[in-house]
Amino acid sequence: MMTCSHWWRFFVTFHFSLAMLLLASCGHPPPYKQQAYVFGTLVDITIAGEPEAKARQVVDHVLTEFDRLHHELHAWEPGDLQRLNEQLAKSPVTGTLSPELAAILRDASRYSAQGDWLFNPAIGNLIRLWGFQSDTFVPHRPDPAQIARLIKANPRMSDVVIEGTHFRALNPALRIDLGGYAKGYALDLAATYLRSQGVNNALINIGGNIIALGQHDNRPWKVGIQHPRQAGAIATLELHDGEAIGTSGDYQRYFELAGVRYCHLIDPRTGWPAQGTQAVTIIAHGPHAGVLSDVASKPIFIGSAGGWRALASKMGIVEALRIDAAGRASLTQAMAGRLDWSDKSTPPNIEP
Repeated sequence: MMTCSHWWRFFVTFHFSLAMLLLASCGHPPPYKQQAYVFGTLVDITIAGEPEAKARQVVDHVLTEFDRLHHELHAWEPGDLQRLNEQLAKSPVTGTLSPELAAILRDASRYSAQGDWLFNPAIGNLIRLWGFQSDTFVPHRPDPAQIARLIKANPRMSDVVIEGTHFRALNPALRIDLGGYAKGYALDLAATYLRSQGVNNALINIGGNIIALGQHDNRPWKVGIQHPRQAGAIATLELHDGEAIGTSGDYQRYFELAGVRYCHLIDPRTGWPAQGTQAVTIIAHGPHAGVLSDVASKPIFIGSAGGWRALASKMGIVEALRIDAAGRASLTQAMAGRLDWSDKSTPPNIEP
């Protein structure tokens, strides 16, 4: 029987201090909060320090954009990406992309190469073979021969050659799945838009990928990192202006067969769901912190126990936490300085 988690409930959650609840009595407008269900997950947007009418207006715009991206970048429902995947199946083929999708694919290809191809949006056929390109899925192990054929075909993002808005596809095994990119891209778009509207204090949470703008009540935003096997947070931290946090976990979308957990994070080297890691959480900085928070956790999750630290460095990540299959936590020195652990009796392993 499938054990499929209501995974959006167990992603990173965020918590507000009592001071935030008293903002109205201090002469500040209370924070405005709205929720929606987009990208197959729960979205929370909180705006601090703005009149309710303005906060509602900008949040409505952001959610409209999220809904547009959800449809355009969906791997199996009608939209720009689904139409591209239909064309790719006829490879070699040439065609034209929207300027936005062309830019996204170039960016995803760059990150894919940077992460030793362990973040590989080109393996959509493998993801579909395992049943994860579906709103509801039935637990099953695919035919190993089918997996072997796709691994031999070795689809990579470099098999899509993009010049301007024109593309050439060189591998019929290509099928693009941007499930590890789209939420981060949406976070960056939302942050840019909010700043353009003069909104400088906000927290945007798309299923556990979170970006912070400014602060609330003169304090940094406080977020929690979900425990991968228990209810509640394993640790909390303060998220500062422009920072984004992202988590990849084997508890988000998975099924179990014969006592083995199979998660949606596929190892492109083997074609099988990655094993050996329960969760990876990273903090990203810079103008594209949202995308980086979404993308960079994947190679670190999929990589070997001995190689995760090097992969974090290759992705430009200095603050990272990895929880292995036995529940043991390892983290970078920079991350150790950020976390407040819920269980202080079992200190994590700090790797330089």
